Amino acid sequence: MKTLSIDIETYSSIDLSKCGVYKYTEAPDFDILLFGYSVDGGPVQVVDLASGEKLPAEIIAALTDDAVIKWAFNAQFERICLSRWLRDHGGFANTGYSIPQDTVGNYLDPAAWHCTMIWSATMGLPLSLEGVGAVLGLDKQKLSEGKDLIKYFCQPCAPTKTNGGRTRNLPMHAPDKWAVFKRYNCRDVEVEQSIQNRLAKFPVPEEIWSQYCLDQEVNDRGVALDMDLVQQAIDMDTRSRKELTDAMKDLTSLENPNSVIQMKQWLADHGLEMDSLGKKEVAEVLKTAPPKLQKVLLLRQQLAKSSVRKYQAMQKAVCADGRARGMFQFFGANRTGRWAGRIIQMQNLPQNHLPDLGQARGLVRAGDFDAVEMLYEDVPDTLSQLIRTAFVPKEGCKFIVADFSAIEARVLAWFAGEVWRQEVFANGGDIYCASASQMFKVPVEKHGVNGHLRQKGKIAELALGYGGSVGALKAMGAIEMGLSEDELQPLVSMWRSSNPNITKFWWDVDRAAMNAVQKHIDGDVGSIHFSYKSGMLFITLPSGRKLAYVKPKIGTNQFGSDCITYEGTGSTKKWERLESYGPKFVENIVQATSRDILCYAMQTLSHCFITMHIHDELVIEADPRMSLQAVCDQMGRTPPWAEGLQLRADGYETTFYRKD
Repeated sequence: MKTLSIDIETYSSIDLSKCGVYKYTEAPDFDILLFGYSVDGGPVQVVDLASGEKLPAEIIAALTDDAVIKWAFNAQFERICLSRWLRDHGGFANTGYSIPQDTVGNYLDPAAWHCTMIWSATMGLPLSLEGVGAVLGLDKQKLSEGKDLIKYFCQPCAPTKTNGGRTRNLPMHAPDKWAVFKRYNCRDVEVEQSIQNRLAKFPVPEEIWSQYCLDQEVNDRGVALDMDLVQQAIDMDTRSRKELTDAMKDLTSLENPNSVIQMKQWLADHGLEMDSLGKKEVAEVLKTAPPKLQKVLLLRQQLAKSSVRKYQAMQKAVCADGRARGMFQFFGANRTGRWAGRIIQMQNLPQNHLPDLGQARGLVRAGDFDAVEMLYEDVPDTLSQLIRTAFVPKEGCKFIVADFSAIEARVLAWFAGEVWRQEVFANGGDIYCASASQMFKVPVEKHGVNGHLRQKGKIAELALGYGGSVGALKAMGAIEMGLSEDELQPLVSMWRSSNPNITKFWWDVDRAAMNAVQKHIDGDVGSIHFSYKSGMLFITLPSGRKLAYVKPKIGTNQFGSDCITYEGTGSTKKWERLESYGPKFVENIVQATSRDILCYAMQTLSHCFITMHIHDELVIEADPRMSLQAVCDQMGRTPPWAEGLQLRADGYETTFYRKD
């Protein structure tokens, strides 16, 4: 036996969607109901475990045999569920695959597992079995009855007179449905096999599987949560929301001051018409609103900052040992290969700016609501700023937090050969000052000569690197920063004229991509290769990894010009035809390369206990003796495929996670 394709159906009283698979498998009533499998691509077998059938001995042996590659769609689910099931049934020693000092334990080694979902994601395809089957037009599609059957057999049911007061549906309660469920289980394995057959021409490089294995190790390790802080924050938020709501009721006499409709009407009745109660709109109105309306709007802003959902997500996800696991989705952004957040969503944690963060944290942890309210006034904002601090190292350890400095700006300058920018990075300069100096042709120093121009350099850097214009500056907050409408277009022109190689790079990439799609001509822009094969546009990065664009063709954009369109997941999370052009492809290329650099750093630091990675930042659970500088030096090493790229990593040590 070389490969084993698997799909399982499971039962647990814990909500998988809210808690994740690690917590899901900790439920006392967790069990595997059906086990569908295929050996070496042969016929699919379904073992009805719920009805008393047994897994063949050779299949149980294969699950713990690292020489047999196990395949599944979203293999993390099968691997974690089977780890628990094997422990319960004596087929798996109660040990982990990492070293004893690590917190990874009790899970099957991911090195012996491959994931069809990840394979699909590397090809720019959806992250659902149903979606991939539909896009590839497979002969065998996932059965549509599945969701209803999963709800019926895999989740607790409400007790009613009709069902005799039971809280769970068993096979004997609906034999016909159970027979269909078994066919559904069988079909899922068949669909997974069909996907593998269809994608066989584009195998996943071993390097990607190595990265996936490291990703799974980080997810298995998890990160510790300070549950005392979490519980006190939830309690304080509840009290704060009640006090704020009561205060708004007293001021407005509204039944539900949280209602947008009621609040808009109340404001209109008091002479203030507002189309939106969004953060920016309210902030603008606060500058001129009468005192009473200001007070109501400020109270509403505080309510809107309520961060209880993040804390509640932590409460739901935390495992029995106090750690949250499964927070990172490998290849979650399939256009770039970047990670996506899951459950607690660490990729969009609020920042912290409190100068005395430790003191605020201590007061919340002690449950001292009155002190928090007196010292910080805005309780919801304080709780929001403390979310990061709920992540802590295990006892006796510290966090080393290290991140890349201006990684995308460095990668873009390297690709485009914008020499002056590379020199700024090589000399440890401030890119915002340097950019302003280049644009306005005068020296610019932070807090020094012409220091007021640095802000214009900053907004230009953040908004214009990927072809952005006036609209991008506005979206980045240029007007709120004090720039006038008349300044915006000249700012765009000055930035582009100061960065001619980057501007040229956008359109060289555009031309190469158009030639690949329209004429099927391979082409290179520096170290980036463009090709068309089997109805796919491929962009090969310096790392050797390929970005894939599904069913590309030439279309017409809103300005009447030719552009490339392709199929992908849009902003509405639906599969649709999307537009792209040179600067947008450059954004994908730069972000994907930044991701590859992070992967390289993670692999060079894999002997350390990486617990989190957020954007371009690594968080390591470290022995107190570990050197911060050594970690930063190692992280800042340039990959062998990126000669000449100026990298730098900075970091800090902390006893709780925060934004430095």
